[in-house]
Amino acid sequence: NILNTCGNENLKKKLIRNAKLINEGQTLERDVLVVGRRIDKIAPSISMTGNTLLIDAKGKYLIPGMIDDQVHFREPGLTHKGNISTESAAAAAGGITSFMDMPNVEPQTTTRQALLEKFKMAQDRCTVNYSFYLGATNDNIEEIKALKVNDACGIKAFLGSSTGNMLINNLKSIELLFEYAPIIVVTHCEDSPLIEVNERKAKKIYGENVPFFEHSNIRSAESCYKSSSFATTLAGRYDALLHVLHLTSAMEMDLFSATHRSNKRITAEVCVHHLWFDDSRYSDLGGRIKCNPAIKTAQDRNALIAALNDGKLDVIATDHAPHTKMEKMESYFKVPSGMPLVQHALLVLFDLASRENFSHELIVDRTSHAVADIYGIIDRGYVREGYYADLVIIDDKKSYTVNSSNLLYKCGWSPFEDHTFTSNIDMTMVNGCIVYGNSQLTGKIAGEKLKFNRSR
Repeated sequence: NILNTCGNENLKKKLIRNAKLINEGQTLERDVLVVGRRIDKIAPSISMTGNTLLIDAKGKYLIPGMIDDQVHFREPGLTHKGNISTESAAAAAGGITSFMDMPNVEPQTTTRQALLEKFKMAQDRCTVNYSFYLGATNDNIEEIKALKVNDACGIKAFLGSSTGNMLINNLKSIELLFEYAPIIVVTHCEDSPLIEVNERKAKKIYGENVPFFEHSNIRSAESCYKSSSFATTLAGRYDALLHVLHLTSAMEMDLFSATHRSNKRITAEVCVHHLWFDDSRYSDLGGRIKCNPAIKTAQDRNALIAALNDGKLDVIATDHAPHTKMEKMESYFKVPSGMPLVQHALLVLFDLASRENFSHELIVDRTSHAVADIYGIIDRGYVREGYYADLVIIDDKKSYTVNSSNLLYKCGWSPFEDHTFTSNIDMTMVNGCIVYGNSQLTGKIAGEKLKFNRSR
């Protein structure tokens, strides 16, 4: 029994046997031996020796844990929605073994001192591995210039206003960001002036009672394209490392290259909810799926899936952004944007793979390998000898129904409630410690600060 043995400190060795290992573009039956915090051996067959915990994964998939490069865990200042402890535990239950958290909290993470405070908050509280972004503003370029590689996972620039009202909109400030950023810049791309025009149009028709299906028209594909094209052009001019977050529209796909990530300095991300939902779901889910950028049409959704398959989209993330149930029940302009997603992201992707939208190998590449490569994460993101044992076992023969009793988010709701996924997270291991198994958390706090080796 995993729950009874994983806490035994004498069991330094764990042998995962008979797994279908998905790794580096292949699916092969392999045994994996974990010794302490790292992977010691990978082979078709490994003999069990000494005091070793045997984990039989026959018929199940073994993958490197998902590295989620975009979450909002709401700490500090917004902890009525979620916190580092609750949301990292939910992430572990969803097969996410590392996360990178955004700066639009209270106070905003826009100084190196605020970053240090956030890392202190996370220490000994995260079930999974962690890092944090520094937020870009119109006047903190000196803080940005002073960043060292391991001070932050990246620099977040809100080029369009979103929840938290954190915005960099001064052209000179944006130019300085791209010119001097010492590490990767990640962007939220929507054009605020165009969104404001669209809001005024909607209010002329509906007054304050704008229906939720108008969200994709207000935060339109055109507003996304205008901002994304601006960001990619500017990054190209300054040869900056740029990662454009949560792409949502077909027209934006032409901005990105299908070249392998190792040969490009501008990369792109898509989030699970934009691969799963389309604008037809506003009719039944309403404010629950209001997010920025907006969920758009079925045609846009299909274009995102095509772009994943051809290599234009490099990373799949969640943009996990919880709000309370009460907040999500307000009228259109009062409902905050965002939804909780970390507990079910991999299940969404395995469901989409079962429908032949893309392969299991692609899922692993875009949720683990690519994130490690683009950010320069040391010794994670792959199942390799000597790497940290951040591992997930997925049972695609066992279904999982989302309901209020098995939700781990502090906000207590999910846009997937009552949906039955075709797969189930069987086990999650972080740094060699089993943090989730037998459908429950083990209570182990195994997360460590992520380390990076990629600079500009």
